[in-house]
Amino acid sequence: MRLEQAEQIHEASLSLLESPGVRMEQDRVRALLLRHGARRGDGTQTVRFPREMVEQYLRLCPSTFALTDRAGRETTLAATARPAFWSCPGMNLYEAGQIRPFTSADMARTSRLLDRLEHVQGVFGMAMDDVPPAARDVAGLAIMAQHTHKHIRAFCFTPEGARVMAEMKGIVGRHPWFSIGFTAHGPLRWTHLALSIFEASSGHGIPVTVNGEPMAGTSGPVTLAGSAAVGNAEILAGLVAVQIMEPGRPCIYNLGLAHVFDMRTMIAVTGAPENALLAGISALMGRYYNLPSASWVSTESMCPDAQAGLEKMCGFLTHMQNGVTNIWGVGQLESELTFSPAQAVIDNEMIGYAARYLAGVEVSDETLATGLVRSVGIGGSFLDQMHTADHFRTELYMPALLCRMNRGTWSARGGGSLETVAEARARELMAAETECGLSEVQAAALQRAAQSLTDRHSYKLFVVRVSQGAKA
Repeated sequence: MRLEQAEQIHEASLSLLESPGVRMEQDRVRALLLRHGARRGDGTQTVRFPREMVEQYLRLCPSTFALTDRAGRETTLAATARPAFWSCPGMNLYEAGQIRPFTSADMARTSRLLDRLEHVQGVFGMAMDDVPPAARDVAGLAIMAQHTHKHIRAFCFTPEGARVMAEMKGIVGRHPWFSIGFTAHGPLRWTHLALSIFEASSGHGIPVTVNGEPMAGTSGPVTLAGSAAVGNAEILAGLVAVQIMEPGRPCIYNLGLAHVFDMRTMIAVTGAPENALLAGISALMGRYYNLPSASWVSTESMCPDAQAGLEKMCGFLTHMQNGVTNIWGVGQLESELTFSPAQAVIDNEMIGYAARYLAGVEVSDETLATGLVRSVGIGGSFLDQMHTADHFRTELYMPALLCRMNRGTWSARGGGSLETVAEARARELMAAETECGLSEVQAAALQRAAQSLTDRHSYKLFVVRVSQGAKA
């Protein structure tokens, strides 16, 4: 897509922000917006955003910032930065051909798995079935922090949880070792819950992903451009609110959660070619606003099969080609409802494969190697040449999982599909210990802070179970 198309989407969104505006359902945030230049809309909770106000607060968003791991090592996010890959949220686990609700023990196991996948920079929280809903965000943050050293994207459930997580940040350090986010529920609507979570987490320098999630054909026009305009308006309204509450707070622009609606099956689709096009719009608008962008790579497949491979490989390749900064979806199945350890291992392979393809071909005197060709001569071999030893590791993609053997060797090793190989590899990685970068004092403090959210007996038992059994 081109710059003039970004300008068209931007102008359409500004028009929508001025009329009809956006429903902002949290009273304190709405009052704050009105004090800072917004105008009342026709509905009791509707706010109109003048163009000048939007432009003023967009300028406060940092164009470049870093996300860190437990040790403070940085991954830079910017509109044109190299992509960072995260896992995904969800509520189920698919493993060894079976699906079941995701649990706290699974959060520890999958965090260890993702910690060992070299192309993954961030670990996403999940809805844990054995944890009371009001404690799932803080409990998940505490578990992930103890089982991965990578950046954590916490799953937000309540404003109270957001406040506790803000307190937990200082236990590990001032650097942004975790981030949060929330989504508009449109069209043109930010809920009380979403705005309250933004408010409760303000003032601590916690990076936030501001998500628009129109569904083409239901909560947005069926035309992709129309849905993009609606989603962009929602994101701009969210960015203004976030910057008024905490000027300079790092924000990730995320239009890439946009869905399309399958008119035959009546389900929300996340792995269609249209989703890849909407991800491209997210990257385009991120560059237009000079902000890091985000999107997800998803599939409707229920298991790590050919459909998952088709949809996710297309997704990773097009997201990377289009310049999406922050790419979610490692391990994702069933339209983001389910996490699969085997699929996570396969996705990691896909990312490496796509990255090698997009790196292209270097043409130079060294790589053309005409002198070497003359030296080897007609009918010679390059296998024993130092030039080959010097370059094969960087020139040739070396897969960790893909089958590159003859049938006899494959059969002698037990055969098996890619899913079977990935399942075995995932089990191996989940069983290993992790150097998470936390001291025992920090780990205990995170658990105490999480426990402070509620004194319900079930949650106290949960903390003890995780601290004693997470290594299993």
